[in-house]
Amino acid sequence: MLLLMALGVGFSAAMPLTDRWNKSYFITLFSMLFLCTVVLLVDCIFWENPAMANVEKVIWFMEFFLLSVLIWMSTLFLLHSCGESIKDSLLFKAVTALWGVYCAILIAAQFTDVFYRTTSDGECLRGPLFAVLLLPLAVMMLLNIVGTLRRRSKIPRRYFIAQLIYILPMTAAVCLHMFVFASILIVFAMALCALIMFGLIISDNVIQYARQQREIANQRANIMVLQMRPHFISNTMMGIYYLCDQDPQKAKQVTLDFTTYLRRNFTALTSEDTVPFTAEMEHTRAYLAVEQAQFEDSLFVAFDTPHTTFRVPPLTLQPIVENAVKHGLCGSNKPIHISIFTRQTDKASEIIVEDDGPGFNPVEDDEPHIGLENIRQRLGLMCSGTLTITPREGGGTRVTVTVPTTGR
Repeated sequence: MLLLMALGVGFSAAMPLTDRWNKSYFITLFSMLFLCTVVLLVDCIFWENPAMANVEKVIWFMEFFLLSVLIWMSTLFLLHSCGESIKDSLLFKAVTALWGVYCAILIAAQFTDVFYRTTSDGECLRGPLFAVLLLPLAVMMLLNIVGTLRRRSKIPRRYFIAQLIYILPMTAAVCLHMFVFASILIVFAMALCALIMFGLIISDNVIQYARQQREIANQRANIMVLQMRPHFISNTMMGIYYLCDQDPQKAKQVTLDFTTYLRRNFTALTSEDTVPFTAEMEHTRAYLAVEQAQFEDSLFVAFDTPHTTFRVPPLTLQPIVENAVKHGLCGSNKPIHISIFTRQTDKASEIIVEDDGPGFNPVEDDEPHIGLENIRQRLGLMCSGTLTITPREGGGTRVTVTVPTTGR
């Protein structure tokens, strides 16, 4: 128990995902349980030792007092979990008042033998009013149970379960202790339930953290859509304008492709789940068709995509291809060749985008690096996928997206 409680303190202090209040609470909780365990250990060592009769009396006082603090702390956790103010809480006032009554009885117990007494040989015996001493604690626990059930709709589900797991066994142990000595049982139950409670809270924090990271990644993707390159839109519109006189049929086709590109971009704003790869292909083809209308002699694209029956986060393929086009055409008079492949392995689906441009150095250009990092984050959060960037043989860049077969 000492080792487990020490580990509890260490994990509480080191865990980065819990908020500051939860961190402080669990550090305090496990520290108090560690101290309770130390007191119990000393109690076992000095039990029935006549030379330590006075020490035994102090030990029992510490056991009873620390037990009451742990019960009072469970009320604080409940109120914090549902966002209720301590100052305005009737539950907190009632529990605190009962705690005050208990402390008064405990202090009085040091001057009388009606509650408990320590014999000359160091043995501690129950008095006729021993149950009365623990009665305020039992009522405090029952109030916490009722308070937890009444606030069920205000508490996150895992917090609600964690609170009940901690309170119910502790209430049963305290009630049992009113009639039978069960100090070690109480502390053991508290320690075990506190660890389970801590695990549930941590798992809830992990889930919330993952959800927040996913929302952040989606927001970044939305910002990417809203911050489409103004010169790309302007150049496309001007190109369509001139094509209306030179090649009306081509102007109609470019307008249709540009409309498809915009529609797919704005659809990505409202998408919170993965999309079929075929939808990403349509988006990418529309974008490339618009670019090829302006750079028909400089941009060449080849598709080899026999495998399309998988899903990816929205805005996965198109931004990768756009990065290849931007870096390949920027400041160069040489044509760029882009190849897009898909393949299926035993465990994953892969998308490979290669270009023969000057190569990509994220240190020299933060904008595309941020865009690709955003794609990498969304792949990991939404389908456990990965994105890797490697040099292409013969020059250029190779971007590989891997989506596990079990990814959703």
